[in-house]
Amino acid sequence: MSTIREITSLSNWEHHVNSLPPSTLLVVSFHAPWAAPCAQMATVLSTLASEYPVTEPPFTSWVSINAEDLSDISETYNVTAVPFLVLIRNGQVLETVSGSSAVKVRNAIEAHAAKAGAPVLNGAATATDGHDGEVATEEDPEKKKEELFKRLGDLVKAAPVMLFMKGTPSEPKCGFSRQLVAILRENAVKYGFFNILADDEVRQGLKEFADWPTYPQLWVDGKLVGGLDIVKEELSNDADFFKA
Repeated sequence: MSTIREITSLSNWEHHVNSLPPSTLLVVSFHAPWAAPCAQMATVLSTLASEYPVTEPPFTSWVSINAEDLSDISETYNVTAVPFLVLIRNGQVLETVSGSSAVKVRNAIEAHAAKAGAPVLNGAATATDGHDGEVATEEDPEKKKEELFKRLGDLVKAAPVMLFMKGTPSEPKCGFSRQLVAILRENAVKYGFFNILADDEVRQGLKEFADWPTYPQLWVDGKLVGGLDIVKEELSNDADFFKA
């Protein structure tokens, strides 16, 4: 049965890709160690990979890539959130799947593997959602929302001052985020940050959780201050706004 190989360097990736015949379906899973849904997706993909036997030449090839450590590869495939799946054949992207839906991932892989006539092991296990072998189905929307809001509630309290931004403090991906980082540095504020481009679930969910539709967002002691304009206004009204 097939297994998932971890790609650890750009040269490792290039060598692997160049070694595959044009007919092989390359299944690429982008992940990040801090993103909980990635652990669930790893279980799903491992189960799916086990359904496909190792053949010569290979019908399928399965690899996993840390999206942050190997950012050059991530940028090549426009990875803006994790987990993120890319299906490639002969250097061409066939389909991408963003998010942690086991059903969407399974359907995409099966569809493209079938086109190449990839064999499937008899009696192969059904893809699971990582919970005691239960068959993966779409989660109840309300339950999923409840779990997401619980996670967001913990995230906004991860540090006394939390900045939810596009990019990172060293590499902001928008001008507003860059300006807010500069303000925090000028005021010697110690803060935690979260790159909302790396997790689309947080990016979309926090808008509703905070009832605030844009980024960046600054949170203090688990309470929303606001975006760049609000922070500037607070500082103009009180130069010691960040002193506490």
